[in-house]
Amino acid sequence: MASVSEIITRPRERVHAVKWIKNNLFSSWFNTLLTVLSSALMYTILSQLFIWIFTIANWRVIAVNLRLFMVGTYPLEQIWRLWLCVAIGTTLLGLSWGIWPHVVSRVAMVYGTALLLLALAPFGVTTRIWLAGCGALVFVGMLVGRRIPDAGRWVALTWLVFLPLMLILMRGFGTFLPVVQTRQWGGLQLTLVLAITGIALSFPLGVLLAIGRRSPLPAISLCCTLYIELIRAVPLITVLFMFQIMLPLFIPGGESFDRIVRAIVAFTLFTAAYIAENVRGGLQAIPRGQFEAARALGLNPFLTMSFIILPQALRIVIPANVGQFISLFKDTSLVVIAALLDLLGIGRSVLAQSEFLGLQTEVLLFVAAVYWIFTFSMSHVSKRLEQTIGGGNR
Repeated sequence: MASVSEIITRPRERVHAVKWIKNNLFSSWFNTLLTVLSSALMYTILSQLFIWIFTIANWRVIAVNLRLFMVGTYPLEQIWRLWLCVAIGTTLLGLSWGIWPHVVSRVAMVYGTALLLLALAPFGVTTRIWLAGCGALVFVGMLVGRRIPDAGRWVALTWLVFLPLMLILMRGFGTFLPVVQTRQWGGLQLTLVLAITGIALSFPLGVLLAIGRRSPLPAISLCCTLYIELIRAVPLITVLFMFQIMLPLFIPGGESFDRIVRAIVAFTLFTAAYIAENVRGGLQAIPRGQFEAARALGLNPFLTMSFIILPQALRIVIPANVGQFISLFKDTSLVVIAALLDLLGIGRSVLAQSEFLGLQTEVLLFVAAVYWIFTFSMSHVSKRLEQTIGGGNR
């Protein structure tokens, strides 16, 4: 007898490339005209762009300052810590590929292949070894993950532990790992720290705020509503200014938090308000009959929300939440107001070097490409996740 998942899963028709092109690009005279005009326009633009990239652009500005773009002024003798974080991350990515192939297979394959190809670039021997090793770990992790498909819960838990472990390795502690001050963090390293930490902290806070706003207790509902509406009424840069400049005024004893901690708090509190509204929309989309059925089964409000309502609501709002996470990733560039040099901030400082004056296009295109790689990866994984759990049709 077929399982429930086999019964309710919509069959997918396999369409050959020629048939797909005919149905989608040349189905009528109007679509054919649009296809021809669009192809001519794309060819004109992309051909000129490729000519500029491969024959005119001066990419020496990127090659010379690549270390600055990646890790800022992080001490060279401690770079192995960052490589260790990358190695752990690529191993987890490979394991995730083997356990959840329908969600992260393409992203993991692209990242692993890219690392192996970068190992062929004219870097130092040590860098090449690290790149090749991290790329190989993706594929080794995939092979291991396929053999232990039931370890998904442990891999997911390890992903959660990876964030604090990464922060500890980067900053250090005691005498075994010398402390590296956060003012030496920069470039892509700082951008990823701000984005990953902000996403990891804002999501659960946003879910709690959404549930609190729908609470039958007036005090809780009012507090959550006021917080959400207040944060959503001001721009992000205002929140960053407040936490960077005004927060020390409210701390007793004149103590102050690290600038990166202040930025993380600002990003977390700002993004959580928008996540809360997304999740609230998902909660309102659940039919009232779901609550009544759970009550008829004797489930209390906590169990009803945890095991019946919230999982369905979170599945519905995957696109909206991922869009907010992508926005957070790009908004990390605003930390320049706190004298923190993220990826874009490093690009601006590189342009101040006398030998690279006038190369704004090359630097900005490189920075844009890095942002696009990570944001597109997030978007692609979310789409595959929707398809896997039945939240999307395409």
